Amino acid sequence: MSGISNSRCKVLIPDNERKPLFEIERSITTKFRHHIWGNFIKAVSEYSLIENGDRIAVAVSGGKDSLLMAKLFQQYKRTKKVDFEIEFIVADPGYHESIKELLIDNCNYLNIPIHIYESGIFEIVDRIAKDYPCFMCAKMRRGALYSKAKELGCNKLALGHHFDDVIETVLLNIFYTGCFKTMLPKLKSKNFEGIELIRPLYLIKEHYIECYTKESGIMPINCACMVAAQRTGNKRYEIKDLIKDLKIKYKDIDKFIFRATQNVNLNSILGWQKNGNKYSYLDFYDFNDEE
Repeated sequence: MSGISNSRCKVLIPDNERKPLFEIERSITTKFRHHIWGNFIKAVSEYSLIENGDRIAVAVSGGKDSLLMAKLFQQYKRTKKVDFEIEFIVADPGYHESIKELLIDNCNYLNIPIHIYESGIFEIVDRIAKDYPCFMCAKMRRGALYSKAKELGCNKLALGHHFDDVIETVLLNIFYTGCFKTMLPKLKSKNFEGIELIRPLYLIKEHYIECYTKESGIMPINCACMVAAQRTGNKRYEIKDLIKDLKIKYKDIDKFIFRATQNVNLNSILGWQKNGNKYSYLDFYDFNDEE
C-alpha cells in the first residue's frame, strides 16, 4: 500500500484514507495546538479579527488553507468566547466536474456547510487576461466573494492567506514593483462599503498546514487552473524557492522579514505613501534628529 510520507511531519498516510472527523478536529487543539491553534488565537486577538456581532463569510476554495481555516472557525465558535455567525462560501470559478466533486466530498466529510455559486471566472480570465491570468483571476475572485458576502449580510470576509504568503508578498513587492508593502491581517474594502477583509491564518506557517492536512488524510484541491499549474515563470513560486534556499543559511530569515514589516523606521526611509499621498524624508528634514 502506497502512502504520503513527510519526514518532518513524521506521518505515513495511506492514499485516500481519511481519519475520523472527531480525530481531525481534536488534533487542532492537541497535536497542533502550538503551531496552528495558538497562532490562530494570537492573530484573532492581536488584530481584533473576530468580534461580538460579526457575521463572517469564510471563503472556501477547497485547498488546504481554506479547509483548515473553516475548521478553525468552527472550533473557535465552540469556545463561545465571542458571539458571531459564519457563512462558508465557494465562488466556483469553473472547476472541472471531478474537482468540484472532490471539494464537495471533502466539505461534507469535514462537516463544512458550504454555499456554492458559479462565477465563471476561469472562462472570463482565459478570454481577456491571457498575459496576466493569476492577477486577474485573484482580483475577480475577490470581487465575487465580496459580492456574495454582502448578499448574505456579512460584515467580514475571511481569506486563507498564511504566514508564508505574507513573507512572499514582501519580497515580490521589493523585487518586482520597487516598493515595501505586504498583506495586512485586516483591512476595509474600498469597493464594498461596510465589509472588512480578515486573514486569520496570518501567523500560521504553511509547513504546519501541510502537516495537518497530510495527517488528517484529506486530499485538498490545488488552484485547478492549468496556467497556474505550470510553475515556470510564476513569480510567487520563484520567491517561495528563494526563501527556501535562504533558510538553509539563515534559519529565521522569514521571521526577520516579518519583523521588518512591524519595525519600519520612518526617520530612515527615503519616501513613503499614506492614503494616496506621497511623502519624502525631505518634507520632514528640519524636524529630524541626527541618527
